[in-house]
Amino acid sequence: MRTYLSAALSAVLLVLLAVLVPVSALSAWVDLEIDDTDRYLAAVSPLASDADVQDTVATLISDEAMRNIDAGPLQDTVAEFLRKTARSFTTTEAFRRAWDAANRTAHEAVTDALHEDGGPAVTIALAPVIQGVREELISSGVPFADQIPVRQTSITVLSADRADDLRTSFRWLRYCGVWPAVGTVVLLVLVLGLAVVEGGARAGLGAAAVVGGGFVLGAVLLRVAVAVGRGRALDQVPGGDRDGAAAVYDALTASLRTTVWIVLLAGAVLLVGGAVGRFLAMRSRTAR
Repeated sequence: MRTYLSAALSAVLLVLLAVLVPVSALSAWVDLEIDDTDRYLAAVSPLASDADVQDTVATLISDEAMRNIDAGPLQDTVAEFLRKTARSFTTTEAFRRAWDAANRTAHEAVTDALHEDGGPAVTIALAPVIQGVREELISSGVPFADQIPVRQTSITVLSADRADDLRTSFRWLRYCGVWPAVGTVVLLVLVLGLAVVEGGARAGLGAAAVVGGGFVLGAVLLRVAVAVGRGRALDQVPGGDRDGAAAVYDALTASLRTTVWIVLLAGAVLLVGGAVGRFLAMRSRTAR
């Protein structure tokens, strides 16, 4: 009877940890990174040097400019020249400053889209970048540069429909904050402590193995959640914006992917160490 009860409790603990680990990681991520402007900017600021982002920005700027320029038979040549010039601008310090300013504004759109009742798509406005390119070309005496319009051009990172789909989940995660993570730690201390007190070192090793298994399952579920979320977030993004949006998503979820590996490694150590330790303890007891 005691064996069946122990197995049932182990199964419950395994399932509970498999659920708590991804929920804890996601709720802490929303609370500490998505809701915090400085951490959000720290995550996306390095993307100013990302090739996919730079290519996306350069293409959007040149396409927008060519809608206002008629160069006759030289249309394609001018378009390619503008694209290369815009691409060159994305390697400058001025672009990095404009990128940070655009993302500070975009963060407000992210929080509004995910926490309020509704709203437009989440975008990164490129007007400051276009202004920078325009001024650089004009100062260099490039023909047609003064015809480049400085208007609302942007990279879509999350469609309005996807924001609607994700809003309820984000509200729950935001409400939970860091408390699921705190609860997980308290649960582990209680489980391991009670196991050692009630059953000795061998029971403690068995509990450690179960905890490790729960960590491994939780890490796998968290990785799946990140991958599924990536697919859902990007599947309604316009094709021309997708590479840039994917880079933004990957930058924002980098901490989650790091958490996956940390939890997976810790779980594997606990699982293998606890199982091997329990086996050796049982073997020693049998020998005695």
